[in-house]
Amino acid sequence: MAIKLKGHETFTIREGWLDKGLKAVSDNGKVFSENYGADALEVGSNMAKAIRYWLKAGKFIEESPKNGANLTDIARIIKDNDEYLEDSFALWIYHINLVFNKDMATTWYLFFNETNMDEFTKEEIEYIILGKMQILAEGKKISERSLRDDISVLLNMYVKERIEDYDPEEKKISPFAKLGLIKKDRDRYFKTQPDREVLINEVFLYALMKYFEEKSKDSVGIDELLNAPLSPGRVLNLKRIALNEYLDNLAALNYITVNRTAGLDMVYLKKNIPLNEIVEKYYEKN
Repeated sequence: MAIKLKGHETFTIREGWLDKGLKAVSDNGKVFSENYGADALEVGSNMAKAIRYWLKAGKFIEESPKNGANLTDIARIIKDNDEYLEDSFALWIYHINLVFNKDMATTWYLFFNETNMDEFTKEEIEYIILGKMQILAEGKKISERSLRDDISVLLNMYVKERIEDYDPEEKKISPFAKLGLIKKDRDRYFKTQPDREVLINEVFLYALMKYFEEKSKDSVGIDELLNAPLSPGRVLNLKRIALNEYLDNLAALNYITVNRTAGLDMVYLKKNIPLNEIVEKYYEKN
């Protein structure tokens, strides 16, 4: 399989980058063909490359040699309803897309889907992910320096950590820190379950439907939804109690049926809703 490291030029997603990129692509599909889009995006060329990478890795744009870049259907819905990505719902959709993208965001995929450590140092998680990536690489050499850079960018993306000379005008803190997926205490990091107020039902519904779509299933065990790669439990850092609460919420809304009798613990899909429709309905309601 393809393995992608350091496509971000070592730049974590900064506040305003995604919405600026969505607008630039919407205005001109060929925006990245001249100077990597640096002039249109009003950033340096390396930052422009990073913005292009992030838009592609999170499935917000698609590219072709003939037409250049185009917004995906979901990205267009988000841009039309939340131009500056002020609602964390858009960030959740991006996060889920990103950690599903094994080919373009390999480190993100492995961190959220294949690692079982809830508490770790940066060095420990580097060692674990390197081992898993070597299996995926099937004998091809992995650049340990590039992996270290990837891990640094990933942790900086989700951890809210202000440096001493922090300038709020530079907007260096990633907006994804507000999702509450990773916290830091001194030199240790912790995968954390997001607050219920931040992780709303529609986000869980999107993650669940994306899993059903990926696996081409209409029924699945609760254990699988908690532990399997790409499952809502994995991509959203959910514990069993919270997962069951979200499942019950969706059952009450008539999206799924949950059967816990006779030890079955199964979830059955009642409505197969396209992902873009979930996003569309969220904005219609809000």
